[in-house]
Amino acid sequence: MRIVLYQPRIPPNTGAIARTCAATGTQLHLVGPLGFSLEDRQLKRAGLDYWTYVHVTVRENWEAFSDSLDPESRLVMTSARKGICYTEHAFQENDHLVFGPETWGLPDNIISKADHLIRIPIWGRVRSLNLANAVAVILYEGYRQLGFPE
Repeated sequence: MRIVLYQPRIPPNTGAIARTCAATGTQLHLVGPLGFSLEDRQLKRAGLDYWTYVHVTVRENWEAFSDSLDPESRLVMTSARKGICYTEHAFQENDHLVFGPETWGLPDNIISKADHLIRIPIWGRVRSLNLANAVAVILYEGYRQLGFPE
């Protein structure tokens, strides 16, 4: 599986996600334009000294990212309110888990390209979960279903 952050805006979230990717050996794709520099102090701080263990690919925009995909790849997109519960999705090793920016989520023109659309149930009064938390919840469920491959 791979994590794809579409136009991320908050450096500490991306840093925390990079740390999760380092812990799981998961590739991280950053699709621009980014809301920060990759040299941002908060980004580096949140990732601690694990950056050398993260395979990060940066793409200028969605078109550059989608052009780089293997034909076997599945785009599993996330939404705060639409789609099936993430535990009902049957994850596969070739899934690219796509998350939108913290402030507005994935736009409809990107969601329309999804092979699958999933969500984490929210029944409280918040609009959405923290992006780094959402990535961790969904990624670990995917790996659980796949038997936590090494």
